[in-house]
Amino acid sequence: MKWTGAKICSFVAVMLISMSSLLMGQERQERPWVVYRGGDGPGQGKNIVFVTGDEEYRSEESMPMLAKILAIHHGFRCTVLWAINKDTAEIDPLTLDNIPGLRTLERADLMVLFTRFRELPDEQMKYIMDYTNSGKPIIALRTATHPFNYVKRKDSPYAKWTWQNREKGFEGGYGRQVLGETWISHYGDHQKESTLAYPAEGMENCPILKGVDKVWGPSDVYGLTTLFGDCKPVLMGQPLSGMNAGDAPNTNKKPLPVAWTRTYTGESGKPAKIFTTTMGHAGDLKDENFRRVLVNACYWALGMEDQIPAKADVTILGEYNPNNIGFGGFKKGIKPADHRLRRN
Repeated sequence: MKWTGAKICSFVAVMLISMSSLLMGQERQERPWVVYRGGDGPGQGKNIVFVTGDEEYRSEESMPMLAKILAIHHGFRCTVLWAINKDTAEIDPLTLDNIPGLRTLERADLMVLFTRFRELPDEQMKYIMDYTNSGKPIIALRTATHPFNYVKRKDSPYAKWTWQNREKGFEGGYGRQVLGETWISHYGDHQKESTLAYPAEGMENCPILKGVDKVWGPSDVYGLTTLFGDCKPVLMGQPLSGMNAGDAPNTNKKPLPVAWTRTYTGESGKPAKIFTTTMGHAGDLKDENFRRVLVNACYWALGMEDQIPAKADVTILGEYNPNNIGFGGFKKGIKPADHRLRRN
């Protein structure tokens, strides 16, 4: 066959396309995060990015479960990021300084944050703070009230967001300044007193609680000081005297807010809608009503209150059998690809 200039160009083009497809396929196979592509539903066209990394409450298992619900039942495109061990490429909540894929926040419409005491490198943390300053909404769970802890790199420009910062204007770090509160204490007796949550006064018709019945979870109520900024409690949490939904209230402890909304205005000058809950124990997400609160909160945060279903579908896809909570108790040897749906 005689190779003309046109044929050579055509051959080179085909080879480049083939190599590009191969590389893209390899990147898709090896990327240390997972994307659940939204199907039909009100959320079609909206991108939610889940940023996980806590050592105790199994967010590495609960958040992909929630992401699947939002994608398959409601149409949102959901990306889940994890703390990744740099040596093994496995999901490792004990790795405090590596959450690959945070660049996906540049195209996110909503960030769901569930981290604890992270000390991310500046190039990763920048994506979180750029998003936080953008005016786009945030949903935060449990240990997200104390998401960052810069102890080794106090010279980082992001060290001011450390959870116990006392610097004027940054007191309480990211938790208090952005979400409304930082870590204070276990108010309920940890792993001995569970939580019964009910609407805060005047919030019975809040769209976040649409179709929600009694909310119960094995998490204990977190202590608070005074909620910062324009926080409005949505759910009050009553500590119970035991770890079962039917246990009597501990009448020595008054209810405290366990979920609230607020706005945060960062450098862009645009106010962001914030929903924070101090619930988030892996067992809390076994409760249908708590899952519904979180799904409804996503609609609310994205300005889609009028599209919240009368009773949002929160059916779990596949199995949800998280490990017990506790430091170091995460499932070993799991990689992000293990969380994929077959359709992806």
